[in-house]
This record gives sequence, structure tokens and C-alpha cells, in this order.
Amino acid sequence: MKLPSFRRSPVADMKVIIEPSSFEPYSLLRDYQATLPSGKHGAAVSFVDTMRDINESMDVTSMFLEHYPGMTETQIEQVCEEAMDKWPIQDILVAHRCGELKPDDPIVLVAVWSVHRSEAFDACRYVINYLKQRAPFWKREDTEEGQRWVEKNTKDQNASE
Repeated sequence: MKLPSFRRSPVADMKVIIEPSSFEPYSLLRDYQATLPSGKHGAAVSFVDTMRDINESMDVTSMFLEHYPGMTETQIEQVCEEAMDKWPIQDILVAHRCGELKPDDPIVLVAVWSVHRSEAFDACRYVINYLKQRAPFWKREDTEEGQRWVEKNTKDQNASE
């Protein structure tokens, strides 16, 4: 994947990428962090989600993530703005795959920069929980029994809090 240019959102200090091709989350994180002002953040918290080969006790050979271009990015930017309103965050990066994925492929990267770790952890958790529960992505899994659409993205009962 050719890394996108890191243009800041006009609304806040954040970048949201929805990408149909595979990305290397740690390279993306390193390259994005290099664009941030030096010495301003004391904490960087990141979360990387990868595709697993099992879900609900069934082997999964591949997955297809569908989204509504434009709407999905706007909604993710809005949840990043909510996180920035709740905590003193300096920057947020969200990269999310769409299209066809195989086991071990990175699905999502969420990274948050702030002065202190507590706020960075809280904001990162807030954004990833939104992505897992309510973001406008539709997931179809290919299993040994055929294709199926997944209705729930997470079993974390406290994710929405």
C-alpha cells in the first residue's frame, strides 16, 4: 500500500483513512507520528485489530467489509471529535480496512496522542468501541458452511459506556 499523504482534517487534529488494500499499521503509525509537532505529546496509545480465523465457534476463511463511502468517514470523524471534547487529546489517527480480508490481515488501527496516558487510553478505548459497535461497516464472513452476514461486532458488554 502506498501511504496516503497526511493532510489534517479541517475540523480537528485527526486523520481517518478507509482503505481497501492491506496496510502495515506500525509503519503507518510511525509515519503519521513523524508529522506531529515535536515535544507536545507525552503519551501515544494505539490499538491494532487483526482478522482472526474463527468467530462464534466457526472457522472463517475470509471476510468482506462493506461501507458507505463518505458517510463512514464523516461518522468516524464525528466520534473522534467527541473523544477530543471529552479528553485533552492532541491528535487521533484511524485507519480501517474495507473490502476482502484474510486471517491475520490488519483491520483497524486507532492511535491517540495526548499529554498524559490516562486520557490517551480512555479516548482510544472510546473510539475503538464505537468502531466495533456502531460504525457503518457491514461484515460478511466466509465459513466452511458458506457466507453469513455478522449482526454483532463485539461481545464486550461494557463497550458502549
